[in-house]
Amino acid sequence: MRILGAAGIPAGAVLDTTDLLAEATFESRGIIQTQQHPSGELRMPTFPVRFDGKPPKIAPAPLLGQHTKEVFASWLGMSERDVKGLKDDGVV
Repeated sequence: MRILGAAGIPAGAVLDTTDLLAEATFESRGIIQTQQHPSGELRMPTFPVRFDGKPPKIAPAPLLGQHTKEVFASWLGMSERDVKGLKDDGVV
């Protein structure tokens, strides 16, 4: 890249996923962040565009069924007992 660039030829490295996750400047700039997930620590890319000069914070995706009780209560008006019954019956 340096030789081509010095000759006036636009050039850039083509990095694969492993290279990108290992790129030190991506972590220091907040493009790659480490998050704590219930299934372990994950290094994830964030949205690289900055609106306030800071990288957006990322949060882990919920586990399957993690919010079932809250969703059924708030969206469907179900009681905790009703949701427990569905779980006991193997419906959810």
